[in-house]
Amino acid sequence: MDKQSPVWCITGASSGFGREIALSALLRGHRVIATARDTSKIPDIEQKGACVLALDVSDPFEKLSEFASTAIQVYHRVDYLINAAGYILEGAVEEATPEEVQRQFAVNVFGTTNVIRAFLPHLRAQSVLSEIGEQVHMQGHRATIAVFGSLGSWVGGASYAFYAMTKSCMSLLAESLKEELAPFDIQATVIEPGYFRTGLLNPGAKVSTVNRILAYEDEITPSGRVRKGLEAHNGHQLGDVKKGALLCVDILTSSGIAEGRDLPLRIVLGSDCVDAIRNKCTSTLNLIESWAEISVQSDYV
Repeated sequence: MDKQSPVWCITGASSGFGREIALSALLRGHRVIATARDTSKIPDIEQKGACVLALDVSDPFEKLSEFASTAIQVYHRVDYLINAAGYILEGAVEEATPEEVQRQFAVNVFGTTNVIRAFLPHLRAQSVLSEIGEQVHMQGHRATIAVFGSLGSWVGGASYAFYAMTKSCMSLLAESLKEELAPFDIQATVIEPGYFRTGLLNPGAKVSTVNRILAYEDEITPSGRVRKGLEAHNGHQLGDVKKGALLCVDILTSSGIAEGRDLPLRIVLGSDCVDAIRNKCTSTLNLIESWAEISVQSDYV
């Protein structure tokens, strides 16, 4: 493995996109720091050459800062910080307890944000990769940060409101970071997958609210239909996570199918997500146009 190859630090590498992005980066000869709450779940990634570290993104910020310092010491830099840790809380708004909602945000939003905050002092201080080697993947950029949104970043719905809220936060976080970090040659993007066979909906991964209200279980309600739909959909999702991860690595490194192209603000994956975003944009434009004459009447004149 080239000692001057790009370095990836990936949260949530025990499953889904985190795992597959780690494996794809390793196949390219890149150096990888793969993290998981339980590192016993990723021995194969370690055997393929990754440095494996334990990380719970919901830990206090002080502990995350210590982790960032430890991770930087492994290869003395991190070129790609991939924030893939997260889960889905399924349940109607009325059913969820404050503690369940807090946990969803603690992992999906505050965990990701705090990991980025912990790494940023190190990323801003490191050299641009093209200055220390002949790798062209990162020319002109000090680092790249990727967070995970979702189709749910764009479309909320019954029984997954809190998950959609957290994923919308990730998309806006990336949009803000892109502008904020540009002066430091640090890129930011959000990966927005549609439905992929990642295990996110598996019984062991999908978390449902403990409180279940009979009215929302009824299949005549949107919540009831969504619950049945998620069960039926699990294992039959349209997206192939291995293909999605390969695309992510190509796009993040401006290589392969994305050679010569600039990193987009959003990496949209899956035809279902492309269609959902198109529909959302169309419906939003229609709404704005139909109400514009009334909306502008609040302006000073």
